[in-house]
Amino acid sequence: MLVAGSQRCPSGLEERLGCGALRGEEDRGIKVPRQLGRGPSAFIPLEEILQEGVESSRRQLLIEAFVSAGRVDNITMVMGLHPQYLSSFWKTQYLLLRMDGPLPYHKRHYIAIMAAARHQCSYLVGLHMGEFLQVGGNPAWLQGLHCAPQKLRNLNEINKLLAHRPWLITKEHIEALLKTGEHSWSLAELVQALVLLTHYHSLASFVFGCGINPEAEQDGGHGARPPSPHGDSSPASEDSMGCSGGKDALQEVEALMERMKLLQESQQEEEGVTQEEMATRFELEKTESLLVAPSDLADHSLQSSVLCFVEDPEFGYKDFTRRGEQAPPTFRAQDYTWEDHGYSLINRLYPDVGQLLDEKFQVVYNLTYNTIAMHCGVDTSMLRRAIWNYVHCVFGIRYDDYDYGEVNQLLERSLKIYIKTVACYPEKTTKRMYAQFWRHFKHSEKVHINLLLLEARMQAALLYALRAVTRYMT
Repeated sequence: MLVAGSQRCPSGLEERLGCGALRGEEDRGIKVPRQLGRGPSAFIPLEEILQEGVESSRRQLLIEAFVSAGRVDNITMVMGLHPQYLSSFWKTQYLLLRMDGPLPYHKRHYIAIMAAARHQCSYLVGLHMGEFLQVGGNPAWLQGLHCAPQKLRNLNEINKLLAHRPWLITKEHIEALLKTGEHSWSLAELVQALVLLTHYHSLASFVFGCGINPEAEQDGGHGARPPSPHGDSSPASEDSMGCSGGKDALQEVEALMERMKLLQESQQEEEGVTQEEMATRFELEKTESLLVAPSDLADHSLQSSVLCFVEDPEFGYKDFTRRGEQAPPTFRAQDYTWEDHGYSLINRLYPDVGQLLDEKFQVVYNLTYNTIAMHCGVDTSMLRRAIWNYVHCVFGIRYDDYDYGEVNQLLERSLKIYIKTVACYPEKTTKRMYAQFWRHFKHSEKVHINLLLLEARMQAALLYALRAVTRYMT
């Protein structure tokens, strides 16, 4: 039951919610790792997270988190900028980790560790090492993947492909896991594992994309570090752009508003683009995405505490198609949709999860406050669709009824670089990348983009995995 907004904050929650004065953690004898920066995010000023406030639904959600888990972690604090989404995310994660399901609890947390390690996400690895031990997991397994049971180790290949190149997953990968003698997986177990893997790959994108800081108790623990050490600029609310920089950022907003208006007008006038032209525009966008690469990659050395859970660490995202190479066929979204195929398959093999995932996809896709920077009363559906479809595009998924020319019109190059980095190799995200796009927008709007990224990426990987399961079954 939600706690009424008028109630006093539970002890220990005051500064996380901004209730009363923000007293230091040290006042209560809790060690604060100074070098990790203030607040939940290295990218977003603490005041911005708190001032989006602590009233009504958001405040109640955070109090509920504290009461149920005894803590409010940094992911929750940042996601809490969008309470409607946070509520849906929580329900799904709670069901995945803590409710009845085919897999025992300790194995669920171990799978989360394996998934997070693929992206070198020490924040999530450390968090779930603790959870793994709390639910009675064998400490020996935490020495590395080589100490885990063979059945879990057999997940390594599909974990690797789901994280980096999901288009390579075939029914043979599914068959290998279901028919390995004494180490075989049941179909229900495997579907839960696939959902967990994609959930944590995508959550790693959110951690790096929003610069989530390690928790206080992770200081000196499992190799916790600020997620992206490079770049010190930040959005307009706190950077030192000066007059000309501020003016440029303002002009960027106005230019985007104008492009949206022109696109909406042309859509009303246009008789319709041919299917051939639509297909050509997709292939062009897919090819152009090869040229979208960040110039200032984060310097990330793989720590031993994470490396021990990774086999073949050199394996990473490879552009879906390169000139001169034989590309896998484009995944036509209409041939295997979430609504018609993925949803029902998951619900059949892992009841309730399909429903919650569907709700989460819907919530984030339709989430809007009808604002863009300082403008109110704006229909942002075109922009949200462009971001979602661009994420799917870099994973090779094409919507026949979408004009990919809109992506180029609506997403500036710096935003494309950020989206592709966070979706495909999130561990390379830097603070500068976060700061360079949408310089006049609110931090909460940038977090909104990260939520779209998280869910679009998860759905893309799930579609490839579930298509392979369907092919195995038929």
